[in-house]
Formats: sequence, C-alpha cells, structure tokens
Amino acid sequence: MPDIKNADELFKDFKAQSVSEFFKKNAAMLGYTGKIRSLTTLVHEGVTNALDACEEAGILPEIFVRIDELGTEHYRVTIEDNASGIPLEYIPQVFGRMLAGSKAHRNIQSRGQQGIGVSGAVMFSQVTTGKPTIVHTSTGGKYIFTGKVQLDVKHNVGEIVEKEKIHNKWGWRGTIISLEAKDILYNKSRYSPYNYLRMTSIANPHAQITFIEPDGTRILFERSTHTMPKLPKPIKPHPYGITPDDLLTMSGNTNKKSLGQFLEKDFVRISASKVAEIGRQSGVSMKMRPDKLTWDEAERVVKAFKSMKFFAPPTEGLRPIGDEEIQKGLESTLSPEFSHTITRAPQTYRGGILFVVEVGIAYGGKSGKGGIEIIRYANRAPLIFDQGGCAITEAVKSIDWKRYNVRDVEKIPLTIFINLVSTHVPYTSAGKQAIADEEEIFAEIRNALMDGGRSLSRYLAGKRRLYEKRSKMNTLLRYVPETARALARLSNKEQDTIEERLATLITERYQIDQVEEDETDEQ
Repeated sequence: MPDIKNADELFKDFKAQSVSEFFKKNAAMLGYTGKIRSLTTLVHEGVTNALDACEEAGILPEIFVRIDELGTEHYRVTIEDNASGIPLEYIPQVFGRMLAGSKAHRNIQSRGQQGIGVSGAVMFSQVTTGKPTIVHTSTGGKYIFTGKVQLDVKHNVGEIVEKEKIHNKWGWRGTIISLEAKDILYNKSRYSPYNYLRMTSIANPHAQITFIEPDGTRILFERSTHTMPKLPKPIKPHPYGITPDDLLTMSGNTNKKSLGQFLEKDFVRISASKVAEIGRQSGVSMKMRPDKLTWDEAERVVKAFKSMKFFAPPTEGLRPIGDEEIQKGLESTLSPEFSHTITRAPQTYRGGILFVVEVGIAYGGKSGKGGIEIIRYANRAPLIFDQGGCAITEAVKSIDWKRYNVRDVEKIPLTIFINLVSTHVPYTSAGKQAIADEEEIFAEIRNALMDGGRSLSRYLAGKRRLYEKRSKMNTLLRYVPETARALARLSNKEQDTIEERLATLITERYQIDQVEEDETDEQ
C-alpha cells in the first residue's frame, strides 16, 4: 500500500515565482525560439522602442542598427535612436523590469503594449551570455550616462551594476542599447533582421534606418516622407468593452465622489441621461461611492451597458498610417507597376475596442516573387513569425483570387500589406507575432482585401487586353513583307511603298494601345 503524504509534505516546496522567473523558463513565449528568430526578436524589441520614443518626442526617427559577429553563434546587437533620451533613474525600470512602462496603462495605440519587450531582450542576453546590457543615454544636457544593466530575475527589478558619466561635448541626444547573445544566427532569409527592417521601413516611411550587417555591409532604408505621424491621444474606456472585474478595478481607483460621476467622467459616451438610465435598468444607486461597488452590482451595471445603445468610441486614440504614406512606403521599397491602398472606417471588436484595418496591394516590380507575399503589421510593427496561426493570413487565404483576374496564385508577383491599428491588439501570445481570430477584425480585413482585389482586377484586365492587342499587332507586322510582295504583284506598284503603308496602318492602331496603357498605369 503506498505511503499517504500529508498536506504539509505536499506543500513544503510550494513557492511563488516572479514574472521574470516565469519568462526566463518560458522564453519561447516572448519569441526567443530558434536561432534566427531569437536574433530578429532582439532587433525587433529595440527598434520598436526606438520608434515609439522618437514619435512620442515629435522627432523624425533616425535608427541605427548594427550586428557584430563575436564568435560561433555569438553576436552583439547595437541599436541607437535620436529620441529624447532616458533619465538615469528610469533606466533600471525601462530595461530591467517586466510589465513596467508608460504604455500598458494607457488606452492608446502603441507598438509595445505589455512592458515586456526590451526587458525580455535584456533577460535573454543575460541568460545566454551572463553579461549585462550596456546602455548609453543623454537627454541633450551636459552629460552622457552609461550604465550596465542586469535583471534581478527573482525580484523582477533592474539593477545598474556599473555607471559613469562623460561630458557631452557632441551635444548628442538619444539612447544606445548594446547587448550580446549566444545560440543565435544571422542570415538574410525572410525571417532575418534584414527583412524585419525592410518591412519596418515600408510601414514607417518617415523613419530612416541604417543597418550594418555582420560582414560590414551597410544598408540604408531612406525615409520617403518628412511628415511626422500625428500622435494618438489616450481615450477613456467604452462601456461595451467593460467586464464586471474591469468596472470594480476602475471604481476602486477613481477619485470621483459618486458612481454616477465616475461613469460619466471616466468613460466615453456616457452622459448624465445615460447615467440615469443605467441606474434605472440596473437598480444600482448612482449616488453611492464608487469604491463601495460590489461584484453583484458591477454585474448588473455591465448588463445594463449591454442592453443600451451608445455611440462608437472616438478615434483620437488611433493614428492609421494613411493611404498616401503606405503608397510611398510600397513604392520606395518595391517599385511596383501597380499599387492600391485602402483604409477602412474605424470599427470595434469585443463590443467596444476600437480598431482600423489598412491594406495595400502592390503588383510587379520587386513585389512577391513566386506567389502572393503577405506582409503583416500591428500598429506599424512587422509581424514576421507565426504567419500560419494569424487571422490576417487566414483572411488572405479565404479570398478567391481567381475572381480578381489572378490566374496563377503560385506565380503572381503580388505583395499584400495589412496593418491592424488598435488601442489593444489581440495578439495570440506574448511574442506579439500573430493576431487572434476576432470575428470583426477578420471580416474587416476580408472587406478591405475584396475592395483592393477589384482595383487589381481592373488593372490586370487592362494589362491583359494590352498584351493581346500587342500580340496581334506583332503578328500582323510579321506578315507585312509577304503581304506587300503579293499586293505589289497584283497592283504593279512598288513593294516598299505598300509595305510602308501597311506598317503605318498597323502602328497607328498601336498608338491607341499606348493611350490605353497610360490609362491602365494610372489605375
């Protein structure tokens, strides 16, 4: 008979672990899986932070990325930006503490949402090399501060183990992060840092990115516009997107004196008349103190929300790239024969979370070779991995492209650009590489693709007509000498004259084709 253990024995090894400890053991959840993907993830996290920092400071981004090979599967990644810099006291939190940052608590569009990214990169560097991450930063003042940052995994806090300051005689402002990692690999595949930066430049035409590869090759992704995107504004929660737990958390943190005042001031689209209706439908007093709200009362208030009609959330929290800027990005990178962009009207998913879908279609030039290339983005940040499990990919696959004059999906040189813009992107994991299958988002992507497909169909139909007419013209021109000889014998006229007139008649038809070709290009 087996020994029966008591509860004290079973629970003697029970202990809590910090967020950092959890992700140290589950680094694959952050995207650190595979040698190529891990390196690209390091670059992604640094560049994402750099772009967000520049835009929040109102500065046109100039991003410098360098990868140095230090040994077999051992590299140093250096990323520099020209943003506002980081005050010294915030460096441990920015680079060494998970779930900390200025983005997660605001209902606003941003590339990073969770406060995990760059601190996850520091952690990966630390666990593969045992070395700290080096950070240089200056806010443009007298000094440049240098710190070696380590992550205290057990307590989820960052530590500056060494620091120094030097005189900023160059007037430099910005941040440089330099970290080493092992068990990673650089190449130029579709999953590489090179392709990540190429895709970033398409969605961020206002950014200039310089990339130095391990062999010293210098690649410049030049900006194609000097117009800074307008900064989104934080927006208050919409009642349709709230759960009872959300309501209890918010009511416990508000400084409003009554529940009615809290609902009216801390949410969008709730007016004084709506507050009165919520009170009638829920049976909850709108005069009570918000922090006295119970779970049962919160459920009744949320139920009242769902039974009422509210205007859609305001769009100040979103800043799509825009048709013109997407076009510039596609043209500067792909040089396509044809391109078309679509920005759909704002919609909501899960009742009240705002989102916008943007789609660009590029045909020919350097566009997808060997079939349709899908380039996916969320809030301008490229999604390179986990393509198979993404709602964006599934939406593209769901389209019957033959209906849009695409005869050979496997060979057509077509690139499809899709950007999901939202205050809360529904990622499938903490690695932030795939979009969850939300019904409303999937439907909007399909609608945008069908809109773009119709424009592509018109272009391809025109291109096919031109090809057919030109083929017919070339066929006729081949028979001109033989026809001219026969007519010369019958009419007793000069063969050269007849040949010239026949060629002129045929090429006059070609002039009509040229006009049509110009019109097709304009489409």
